[in-house]
Amino acid sequence: MIDTDKYIQQLASPRLPLAISIQTKLITLIREFLVESGFQELLPVIISPITDPLTDYRVRGEVECYGFKYQITKSMIFHKQLALRTVPKIFCFSPNVRIETPDRKNSGRHLIEFVQLDLEVRQASRQEIIELGEKLFSRVINGIKKEAASELKMLKRKLPSFRPPFERISYQQAVETYGEDFEMKLSEKLAGPAWLVDFPLEHREFYDRQDEKKPGLLVDMDLIYPEGFGEALSGGEREYQPDKIRKRIQEKGIDLRTYELYLRLADRGLYPSAGFGFGLERLTRYVCGFEDIAEARLFAKKPGVYGL
Repeated sequence: MIDTDKYIQQLASPRLPLAISIQTKLITLIREFLVESGFQELLPVIISPITDPLTDYRVRGEVECYGFKYQITKSMIFHKQLALRTVPKIFCFSPNVRIETPDRKNSGRHLIEFVQLDLEVRQASRQEIIELGEKLFSRVINGIKKEAASELKMLKRKLPSFRPPFERISYQQAVETYGEDFEMKLSEKLAGPAWLVDFPLEHREFYDRQDEKKPGLLVDMDLIYPEGFGEALSGGEREYQPDKIRKRIQEKGIDLRTYELYLRLADRGLYPSAGFGFGLERLTRYVCGFEDIAEARLFAKKPGVYGL
């Protein structure tokens, strides 16, 4: 049963128009930076026979059309790789649906429906994508302080400046310092944004590329917000060689037939590439200083909660 009183109360919140205004300006700043940097914008893919497995490939949101089964997009990772056959630098504001476990409903960071800025660059390295991410976030955070000064003042939110290069911390360093469940503890200690790098093979997806110089580690990264806001961004270099993709899928215990279409396309050739994605609602939450990500969009749907 949907609580209509709750939605009416949310629609009347004085903070919501401020969040929407800030989010609009954030989207404008992001798009301006990427277009200036030579990126071309793709329209989003909402349903597809293939989408991101995200640790558990069995959790599927499906729709049936004309007798065919499609999955609702969890991320556009495979479509980004394929799009690079057409253009070398792409981005998309992609609606995603991820069926999170109900225990995450009060995390303040998780929604089952959100919009992600996804980008990918042909022949790029992790280092190049890290530098791009630092420039993008610095431009956006420092820009929003000026563009939304009145909204931030009303929210009593004072943002720090983002200045490259950001600190780098290895996954192993984070575990040794804060334990296996380190993300929020690390985020709370940070004075500025930091890159988390070199995830173990088993902790990420089969499309993340293994470091040939460091077997068992991936050429990937997360960006962690300071002030206890947690993960901002996730990305890295992609595996593009069909034999290695097949091996990684099998190592994950996934039947190769699950990704038969993707593998057939990979056999026709994928470019080496790197990229990342980040949630607009999480960025809005951070900029506004909200405890609950549900304040960062209208009609927010939390895990395990029936929403409008």
